[in-house]
Amino acid sequence: MQSAELSMPSTRFLAAVPQFTVDHLVFTAEYYRDVLGFRLEGYWMDPPVFAIVARDDVEVFFNQATEPVVRSRRAGYDMFLRLDGVDALAEELQARGANIIDPPEDRIYGQRELVVEDCNGLILCFGEAISVAR
Repeated sequence: MQSAELSMPSTRFLAAVPQFTVDHLVFTAEYYRDVLGFRLEGYWMDPPVFAIVARDDVEVFFNQATEPVVRSRRAGYDMFLRLDGVDALAEELQARGANIIDPPEDRIYGQRELVVEDCNGLILCFGEAISVAR
């Protein structure tokens, strides 16, 4: 059996783009712009049913829900974003009024992480690689 690498030499993944369905699309997109510092790339349709926000090379897609979204509280993050400068981001988001659940903290697995809850109850983790002494 051939490996996937050998059978698909022209394939290259470029990004994973999270896509969330939300109750209030415009409110959400503006929250990501105003509180989390993303650019609002645009809305589609009138009234809007889809929006894209971006920050640097990261994009997030949002769909307008057609019925109320029910989110169950569970362990883990809804989105993990790798970045450089997590402490500076924490200061920025605090000044913008973001709901910071966990301020920047070094984890045993070599990440410094900041955890934020967005306006929909989604849990976002911003992580920066750090050196870990072994």
